[in-house]
Amino acid sequence: MNTLSTILIVVGLFFLGGVYSFAKQGLPKGVVVLLSIAAGMALTAGVLRLGVWS
Repeated sequence: MNTLSTILIVVGLFFLGGVYSFAKQGLPKGVVVLLSIAAGMALTAGVLRLGVWS
């Protein structure tokens, strides 16, 4: 496992925790959506950097 892919996956999971926390606190939906997009992008980049498909 590459170091950068590990960091991206950990950051994505951290952002997902923030999405859950912010949604539970009742923050504006725009903030929650923006954070969930960032989480999805970080997780996708981390998984794609693993290179297990090629």
